[in-house]
Amino acid sequence: MPIFKSITKITAFVGAIGPAGWAIYDLTRPPYDGTAGITYSAAYAPVRGGEVDFAIWYPANPGGKAVTVGGNGVFYGTPAGRGAPHREGRFPVVVISHGAGGNAGQFGWIASELAQAGYVVVLPNHPGTTTGNASAEAAVRVWERPADVSAVLDELTANTEDYPYIDPDQISALGFSAGGYTALALAGARVDPDRLHRFCDDTDHGMSDCAFLAHFGIDLHSFDLSPAGQDLRDPRITDAVIVDPGIVSTLTAESLAEIAIPMQVINLGDDGTIPAGVDAGVAAALIPHAQYTLVPDSTHFSFLAQCKPSGTRILKNEGELDPLCDDAGGQSRADIHSALVGTIIGYLQRET
Repeated sequence: MPIFKSITKITAFVGAIGPAGWAIYDLTRPPYDGTAGITYSAAYAPVRGGEVDFAIWYPANPGGKAVTVGGNGVFYGTPAGRGAPHREGRFPVVVISHGAGGNAGQFGWIASELAQAGYVVVLPNHPGTTTGNASAEAAVRVWERPADVSAVLDELTANTEDYPYIDPDQISALGFSAGGYTALALAGARVDPDRLHRFCDDTDHGMSDCAFLAHFGIDLHSFDLSPAGQDLRDPRITDAVIVDPGIVSTLTAESLAEIAIPMQVINLGDDGTIPAGVDAGVAAALIPHAQYTLVPDSTHFSFLAQCKPSGTRILKNEGELDPLCDDAGGQSRADIHSALVGTIIGYLQRET
């Protein structure tokens, strides 16, 4: 979603099953015969004063229980093997940061493909901007999201015996929308707090962020946004893929020019159709080792999971204003996802 937008009702039940519930649920599931396993963990995040939950998709052998990850009334889920035995060896890591109001379960479409291609995929749920745990005020504290990822990496790298299939020396960041900002910050991009204060003064940037903040009485000028300007770079990140990054116009040219890692920057849409709030063309040109590409005939929300036939109706009934199930019309979301998978995995295979 856009950097500040939060969906609080539509999929609030996703991930609500607790450990005991999972134990009962697993007993009723058939064996899994695929090669994308999934498990769950948590990391202590100092910025939160508590834990950040995260999912791990990994290259697997058949086994465990067949589950569907992330499905609900609006979106299709993705098959995976809960508790499937992991393949022998250590595999490069891809940390995925979701958009505001989204959640880790929405990205099974790319996580499964990455796992089958030989990557371990780590997906944190960012507190305060995750489905069912979101608020406008929390969304403003953008600097907390990169700190979530760093906390998860601390957990993974400090406890390698618990994650024996992870190569701690090969860690990529992949971010969508607010997660795109998050990945840029982890690479060294810094926000100009004054620009962030003025973000909603004169324009809506072609997105719903500012209307969302106004609806909840949020005035960016009333917040101390100085923490957004800090250097949040995590040196463990070796490369990154950025998709439709939020608040990209608030990033300083100096910090973008100092990003040292290789990066693939992607915008969803054709030239001239990309909302100003996520148009990364100018930023990509400033990053020394960035490649920039467009995915034509798509929209900002094309990175979300595929919608079910009833999805649009449910969203309308819930009062959702953004067209989460709409693409540009010339190709299906499945085709758009296929193009994104090819671009992302192709880039990572060249870099890792």
